[in-house]
Amino acid sequence: MYAEPGQVRRILTELGDTWAVVGLSANRSRAAWGVAEVLQRFGKRIVPVHPHAETVHGEQGYPSLAAVPFPVDVVDVFVNSRLAGPVADEAVSVGARAVWFQLGVVDEAAYDRTRAAGLAMVMDRCPAIEIPRLGG
Repeated sequence: MYAEPGQVRRILTELGDTWAVVGLSANRSRAAWGVAEVLQRFGKRIVPVHPHAETVHGEQGYPSLAAVPFPVDVVDVFVNSRLAGPVADEAVSVGARAVWFQLGVVDEAAYDRTRAAGLAMVMDRCPAIEIPRLGG
């Protein structure tokens, strides 16, 4: 229900190539680091969003979505489920087109609010797993 195949495909192929990765740091042992690398390999521009605002994979980091000085298309969320709702709300406020909650990140109320605001959303999935499945 929270990861309809059509919605997954639409986010990955139609809604833009600038992905803010919330929770991405220079820590190579974290899942966000590897997922961001895969997104780059598939042509996405990643924007690290982390309180430490580190540069990751050659891209300048920012401490929050609001601090990013250009539009982001998709907000990929790598934070604890209890912190994910406010990130989704911030994605709406900055004009993102979609929100993607990573594997294990679940907040049904945030999903409903985000969809009601008109954004595409996927929850409890990983784009690094889904994007290679698209082929071509």
